Amino acid sequence: LWEGLMSGKPAAVVVPELGRFPGDKVWAARVGEGGDPVDGPSRFAQAMRASAREAIEDAGTRGWQPGRRVGLLHAVVLGEVDLWRDFYVTRGGKLPVHDYLALMPSTPMSMFMQEYGFHGPAMNVSAMCASGNAGLITAKAWLDAGIVDDVVFVATDLSLTPENVSHFVRLGVAIVDAEPLDACRPFQQGSRGFVMGEASVAFVLSHHATRPYAFTLGGAMSHDAYHVTSIDPRLDQITACFSDALGNASVSAADVRYLNAHGPGTAQCDAAEAAVLEQLFAQETEIYSVKPLTGHCQGAASSIEVAVTAMAYDSGVIPAPPVVAPGHPRLLDGLTPLGGGLTIKSSLGMGGHNSAVVLAPPA
Repeated sequence: LWEGLMSGKPAAVVVPELGRFPGDKVWAARVGEGGDPVDGPSRFAQAMRASAREAIEDAGTRGWQPGRRVGLLHAVVLGEVDLWRDFYVTRGGKLPVHDYLALMPSTPMSMFMQEYGFHGPAMNVSAMCASGNAGLITAKAWLDAGIVDDVVFVATDLSLTPENVSHFVRLGVAIVDAEPLDACRPFQQGSRGFVMGEASVAFVLSHHATRPYAFTLGGAMSHDAYHVTSIDPRLDQITACFSDALGNASVSAADVRYLNAHGPGTAQCDAAEAAVLEQLFAQETEIYSVKPLTGHCQGAASSIEVAVTAMAYDSGVIPAPPVVAPGHPRLLDGLTPLGGGLTIKSSLGMGGHNSAVVLAPPA
């Protein structure tokens, strides 16, 4: 992931099997085959457990020792779409009981908890594209309330099928027939929407970390209660969500150096976040979105973008995409040396879900 981000080249490639008709050209950043069959029968289960395992191993190399109560949170919007598609389309609703259980959202979580012998609470979190931020906020709430000693948080979205891709195109937000940097230009002229992506991303959160990548200081969520797809043009709830996140984190807007934006490249989302940037934050606060590079990973989008901030703190470089057209004056252009300070990570989910999380570099 980091090598790809540092290259400045989008992860999306042409994926012929995602077209509805022969000859369709579909650009997407899709997770391929090649997982461990022991982790489950699907790309979804294999990706979820592989990313969680990688996070645990990495945390161990940085000094983490699991406590008695390790909880699991899994951010997911559409789970096991490949298996459900096969269940209905190919097998006509007929499966052995063992195979049917693989469709259940509890199964990958149960198998993961068994693998490590963890006994804390385990549950799914879902807030559309804001699910990753929702999971981080929930994990911090568990830790602060003393419900757990540690949390493994995973966000998985491997939902790209020809049908799902086609409907996002029909909604007018996904662009599949153009190269990523031609289609998706957040906060720049000529942006037409986002390129679709998939990801599974995992974190270990703990009050006992010795060499953390970043600190989660706080966050907030709200809901527009306005429309099933569109943002309330008054922006009252989005603005309040940002302000509440700063209050929850006990920091001021002046402390924020970067806005790691939802930034899908759609007109209404980009306009909303640009307006919040200009209204709430100082001139020194700069903005970027990595969706041109990673694709829009749906329920895992904010998690992969939080991971970018954490890894940027660790490496000292923000892997912003290259600017390819006239854009916002505070938009980062390509690889940028990290200037220190806080990052606020926003994520705006379909249906009115607003979220913002405040992240800080290690002390």
